[in-house]
Amino acid sequence: MKVAIIPARGGSKRIPRKNIKVFCGKPMIVYSIEAALASGCFDKVIISTDDSEIATLARQCGASVPFLRPGALSDDYTGTVPVIRHAIEQLKAEGEVLTHVCCIYATAPFVNAADIERGLVSMADEAVDYAFSVTSYPFPIQRAVRVTAQNRIEMFQPEHLGTRSQDLEEAYHDAGQFYWGRTSAWLEERPIFGLRSVPVVLPRHRVQDIDTQEDWVRAEWLFKAMQAEN
Repeated sequence: MKVAIIPARGGSKRIPRKNIKVFCGKPMIVYSIEAALASGCFDKVIISTDDSEIATLARQCGASVPFLRPGALSDDYTGTVPVIRHAIEQLKAEGEVLTHVCCIYATAPFVNAADIERGLVSMADEAVDYAFSVTSYPFPIQRAVRVTAQNRIEMFQPEHLGTRSQDLEEAYHDAGQFYWGRTSAWLEERPIFGLRSVPVVLPRHRVQDIDTQEDWVRAEWLFKAMQAEN
């Protein structure tokens, strides 16, 4: 059995009620639910939440909320892996037999059903624990600089001061959309960022973290531009 688990706690601080705040005409979480359902990959789409309003909206959109997440797993410091592990354990206690679990973030309006499906295909290799979305950095990370306490500039890697950009290795970062994993990997809390994970590479224009109001505005601009293009 394959399930999607969408973590969606109610206590967002920087953007209050971010999970259900309206983004380009829909509550944010709706995009993740719709992408999961449209992918055709899942027997169930589950919401892990501590919030009754989020639970009601999720059910109206076709997702299931078979339990409410405890407060101890809903604070500002709880990571994703313990939340997914808790959800899996709840489902197993109800008699569900799970083989693959995909965590889909509730604040990922650019998430795409086809990309979710690509992630599942990547899991065909038995040596793989996880498959998750990544995208490339727009600028070589080897040429990054820091601002010192004295308000001066220094390079993180000064040995690359004279290296041509085209000669530097391309670097990628987590796109923050979805994470396929084998049930055993989630339960054992194996590291996601490791050699037993494979990337699902996304174009940069379809990746945007939404942590601040500035991020929100930029994400809406990008989303509207893509809608106009399509």
